Amino acid sequence: MSKQKFQGIDTDCMTLARFVIEEQRRHPDATGDLTQLLNAILTAVKAISSAVRKAGIAKLFGLAGQQNVTGDEQKKLDVLANEIFINMIRSSFTSCAMVSEENEDMIEVDVGSRGKYIVTFDPLDGSSNIDCLVSIGSIFGIWKKRSEGEPSLEDCLQPGRDMVAAGYALYGSATMVVLSTGGDVNGFMLDPAIGEFILTQPSIKLKPRGKIYSLNEGYANYWDEPTREFVKRKKELKPPYGARYIGSMVADVHRTLVYGGIFMYPATSEAPQGKLRLLYECAPMAYIIEHAGGLATDGHKPILDIKPKKIHERSPIFMGSREDVQEITDLYQKQ
Repeated sequence: MSKQKFQGIDTDCMTLARFVIEEQRRHPDATGDLTQLLNAILTAVKAISSAVRKAGIAKLFGLAGQQNVTGDEQKKLDVLANEIFINMIRSSFTSCAMVSEENEDMIEVDVGSRGKYIVTFDPLDGSSNIDCLVSIGSIFGIWKKRSEGEPSLEDCLQPGRDMVAAGYALYGSATMVVLSTGGDVNGFMLDPAIGEFILTQPSIKLKPRGKIYSLNEGYANYWDEPTREFVKRKKELKPPYGARYIGSMVADVHRTLVYGGIFMYPATSEAPQGKLRLLYECAPMAYIIEHAGGLATDGHKPILDIKPKKIHERSPIFMGSREDVQEITDLYQKQ
């Protein structure tokens, strides 16, 4: 097929939907259910992107008057994004159960609409930054149901290593989806003119070592010794590492993926289990980072090897360029 551009318009562009279909065709035993599920998630991302863009005009800023299950104040956009994700996934007929940051319990899909996948998601990560227009995002992970019969909590409590796909959407200066279905990591930018995600960053690979570290240094007095020593070393280099911290996990991890370096949300004396949730924040992001050639660890073992004991379990996390993450892992091993 010829590939031409007319007046700057690509007449044979690689959309995300086309990309996923082509990936599906490489697996003769594929049923198309994962493709259908990913398309449903993309529809949710487009709807949330639209809501984020017009949030001020539509009066979607501010608090919704309640807290989610992890104690965070819910924003109006949080509630909207959660409903969109649930409804799009439920109506795709591909999922039997979901886990959301915003819901205390597992979300069970009605019998007549069930499929074979478990989907976990943070519908709007970084929502504390909504009102000041900082980049926010959505995170999702997909597993296959392993047991027969009714979906159970045990079906949801699988290690990240068993995921079949994961990704995130970033609502920043543009809307981007970064996705892996077990192979390379690819980035797709939303073209608002045609309403499609276009492949703009194929086969993203992390640099072996970066020049940036990203964490909240306001908690420095509560860090453990390996974290304190690692940051001290980075500051003493000539030239030193740069410090960059947005406070929105999707934005901070995306910058780490593109530029290299390390993102850290360590355990502290105030939060010894860490703060970020394993199933719908740490594991999907670790899946992306590892498939891009990086590492992700809690300091002691790879994030993807941790089997959660509850759906809202928290974990410390260090992820990014392989050599940077290995350095802090070595510090923990010396303890």
